[in-house]
Amino acid sequence: MSTAITQTWYMTQRQLMVFVRQPAYAIITLIQPVIWLFLFGSLFKRVVELGGFGTTSYLDYLVPGVVVMSALSSNMWAGMTTLDEIQRGTLNRFLTTPVSRAALMNGNVVNNGLVTALQSVVIVLLGLLGGADYPGGIGGIAVLVIASVLLGTIFGALSNALGMLVQERESIIGINTFLLLPLTFLSSAFMAPSQMPGWMRHVADFNPLNWAMVAGRSAMSDHPDWGDVLTRGGGLLALAIAAVWLSIRTFRSYQRSV
Repeated sequence: MSTAITQTWYMTQRQLMVFVRQPAYAIITLIQPVIWLFLFGSLFKRVVELGGFGTTSYLDYLVPGVVVMSALSSNMWAGMTTLDEIQRGTLNRFLTTPVSRAALMNGNVVNNGLVTALQSVVIVLLGLLGGADYPGGIGGIAVLVIASVLLGTIFGALSNALGMLVQERESIIGINTFLLLPLTFLSSAFMAPSQMPGWMRHVADFNPLNWAMVAGRSAMSDHPDWGDVLTRGGGLLALAIAAVWLSIRTFRSYQRSV
């Protein structure tokens, strides 16, 4: 077990070095969250007057939604990294070594989790600079970050599995583009559940993206509902474990085909 963890960390470091050497990438990934926070937030700031948001500031409500949405959008492309490794032949060369197969598959998932955590903290700080208030304090923020990392792990691992199966950029781009907006708008990212159509509210109850938002918003509120936090967080954890297991199984299938 310790060997597998060590090897996973080694593979993670490979990915982190790429991130560190390309600081422009980190800046680019924050442009869209800034647009959502300050342009979209300013445009719809009076929507809280409809009620049901649990706050008088739309920015307070919007920050967790942007954090979670950013975690989703950045991790959905993990399969592209796996595909690059396949096309360059790097992955096949690693197959000739005794390195853990789980480490090969999960290195970029862990890397994306660390990047997601950093990105989430930066978005929270940007919201704070913009005037957002977080009554739940550091503990509530930590729950939001953990929820976003778990959500990212789910979609990062599934994206890895997809990359192994289709091995085509166009397919990954098409599927990601198809899923991103429906998953976002069939959630409470921008609108309070009480203001959503009934059918949309029921669909959101089964949306993992919404689970992360509910857990984060509840933990960051004046009076957290820890039942909501634990049930949604537990659901995210279970899905993350299942997604990682599936990605490893998909990798073993790819290995047999080489």
